[in-house]
Amino acid sequence: MHPDLERLIRLQALDTQAADARKAQATIPETQQALDKKLEGAQRAVAAARDQQATNQTDRRALEKDLAALNTRLSRYKDQLMEVKTNREYTAMQHEIETVQGEIKRLEDQMLERMLEADELAAGVKAAETALKAAEHKIVKERAELDVQLAGAATTLEVTLTQRAAVVAELPASVVATYESIARGRKGVAVVAASDERCSQCQVRLRPQVFVHIRQNSGILQCDSCQRILYFVPPPAAPAQPAAPATA
Repeated sequence: MHPDLERLIRLQALDTQAADARKAQATIPETQQALDKKLEGAQRAVAAARDQQATNQTDRRALEKDLAALNTRLSRYKDQLMEVKTNREYTAMQHEIETVQGEIKRLEDQMLERMLEADELAAGVKAAETALKAAEHKIVKERAELDVQLAGAATTLEVTLTQRAAVVAELPASVVATYESIARGRKGVAVVAASDERCSQCQVRLRPQVFVHIRQNSGILQCDSCQRILYFVPPPAAPAQPAAPATA
């Protein structure tokens, strides 16, 4: 293989590796932010469940207070009922008692509803806390893995750029200029393999005589369609067939 072509293949591999490292540096922080938002969502769910539980407790205490006041009033009305002297006063007092009893019944029904609701809310708080604990464990682990990946991407990029500089230094300036011009116009992909008489990237069929020269890897040739630099990778040799057993 031509030395410059071999270096260009190496340069393309290094640039692809560097691009992957840069992509990781850009996307990993976004993934970490998404994990943080997920954790915040689990924390908000716990806070909301606890707020609902606190509201339920506040409502029950208010109902208990109102019931106590109504029971006191009912007791007072019953005492006063024993002291009335006319049927009209008796009827009026009886009406007051019935009204208070109806209000007590209404509040007792509400109290029962709040008590049943309290059981559901307690289960909701427990479920939210369990989910938060699981999310914290998972997210802390995933974040640590992402930190390792981010550090690895930084190291990879540093090493790759050093190796790239060494490869570029061995190439003629004109070849480097051609490579970088193609890479800029082709999303970073300037050197690709050719096979089956086609450019593996744009899939345009190559002229037979051009493909013959590409198969030799003896120089720097470009695809007529996409202008990428082409090289040839020989197919793997077919495995040797076992010898047929000798006949008697």
